[in-house]
Amino acid sequence: MITQNDFTRVNNDVNGNPRYVLHFLGLTSPDDLSEYRGLDKITQKYNLALARARKLGGKKYHNKQYGGGIVFTTYNLRGLCDDINAIRAALIPPPLAPSRDPEQLELF
Repeated sequence: MITQNDFTRVNNDVNGNPRYVLHFLGLTSPDDLSEYRGLDKITQKYNLALARARKLGGKKYHNKQYGGGIVFTTYNLRGLCDDINAIRAALIPPPLAPSRDPEQLELF
């Protein structure tokens, strides 16, 4: 779950609007591109996270001090967190409910 504490505040844009940076792994799931290996996997995950972030207004953050960042220009950080969490919830399947098979129940 992404919270406001996961974002890093950076300098305002040229119009004075606040900007926040999130690491690209905040927009991916563990199952994304599991067949890739090495640097190719990281590049593909970054591109996938960037495509998801662009739906919410995110852009690449080109800076030496924060590698792998995606920058968002917003006044409503809480709403952005809710939108990102909704995207992540759609990616991650819900946990399976425990089965109630009579054979698996132990009687004392």
